[in-house]
Amino acid sequence: MTEFLPRHPAWFPLWPERRDAGYIVGAAALFTVLDATLFAAGPDTTGWLGPFAWLVTALAADFALVFLVRYPVAVAVLMIAISAAWLASDLFSPGLLKPVMPLTLTTVPVAVPAIATQLPRLLDRRTGLILVGVLALFASRPWAPSWSTTPFGLLTTVAPALGGMYVEARRQLVSSLRDRAERAEREQELLAERARAQERRHLAAEMHDVVTHRLSLMVLQAGALGVVSTDDKVRTAANDIRQAGTQALDELRDLVGVLRGDEAIAMVQPGRNGSPPENPADFDALVADSGTAGTPVSYQVEGERESVSPTVARTAYRVVQEALTNIRKHAPGSATRVQLRYLPDGLRISVVNEAPSRPPDPLLAASGSGAGLLGLRQRVELIGGSLHSGHSPDGGYRVDAILPAYVPTAESTRHDQGDRRR
Repeated sequence: MTEFLPRHPAWFPLWPERRDAGYIVGAAALFTVLDATLFAAGPDTTGWLGPFAWLVTALAADFALVFLVRYPVAVAVLMIAISAAWLASDLFSPGLLKPVMPLTLTTVPVAVPAIATQLPRLLDRRTGLILVGVLALFASRPWAPSWSTTPFGLLTTVAPALGGMYVEARRQLVSSLRDRAERAEREQELLAERARAQERRHLAAEMHDVVTHRLSLMVLQAGALGVVSTDDKVRTAANDIRQAGTQALDELRDLVGVLRGDEAIAMVQPGRNGSPPENPADFDALVADSGTAGTPVSYQVEGERESVSPTVARTAYRVVQEALTNIRKHAPGSATRVQLRYLPDGLRISVVNEAPSRPPDPLLAASGSGAGLLGLRQRVELIGGSLHSGHSPDGGYRVDAILPAYVPTAESTRHDQGDRRR
């Protein structure tokens, strides 16, 4: 159709697709060789234009075929003009543009079949059929029907056009079926994603109903114990339990909000909800605990902590905590470097330890489920971040995490996935 041919700058190639270049150039070369052979083997023109008049017009038609894809109407009009000139020569001045006794039965240039094949594809159907009809008129000459010209003329114009229409229709059908299959696949992915989101919401509801209830009771009972007890140690322990339970409730609320895709909970922008990020002293306490346990840790912080939301800050705390715990288990005494970089678009975490200076305690190394980093990676990915871990070339171990500045909602995640598919 017409919209198949966009407006290209002057330097754009003549053929938008590689298959067009191969077909057009090959056809032009073939027809050029064929016309040259017919000229060499057949009689010359005898008119005042000289013996090469037919060859010049035939080669002009062959060379015009190169411009067919970009200028289909102009090439078709040129073929019609050459055919009309040959017809006028046969009627009014035999031998002027065509030999009186040509070797072939064709009354139009030999490149016409290739043009008739492509016109229905390159132009809208009405324009293409009109141009093919005019060429068929000159090729078959119905005003003087003859078994030597009319059938051959129809075979060189109408038949190639019908074949081209069939090929184009089949190509469009295959393309439509492919698009439908891809659309169905995307719909299946969306349905599966919706089912996963529903399961996550159900899981969040269960966590909220069961775990939150028990933790709330624990916090209330610890608070009551701290009020009624007269023993300072008991009151201190009760206060510690109450603070730990409150922190667990906050973290659980964050996780439930992420699982539910609740914008009011999950998408916490920095500085908007009045809840400060994780206390910087908490990271200092982690570093101090590791130093007390015999693992020297250098701690470096860059940027402003307020650039990330509380949920991201708590996740960062868990990353550092899990990395230092693993170092104490598997590489005791090795020098460790903890680096936090607060950026406008998120937080970069790096925990690197050197090769262990002494073998780990077998009992301590064997403790745990061995799925700490796996669970941590899932938690990081749940809020839209990424975590990578592995051995470093010097024999140590490295944990790197990239966290966003805020936790994306389920809706924004779906939009991002849809953009990547497109």
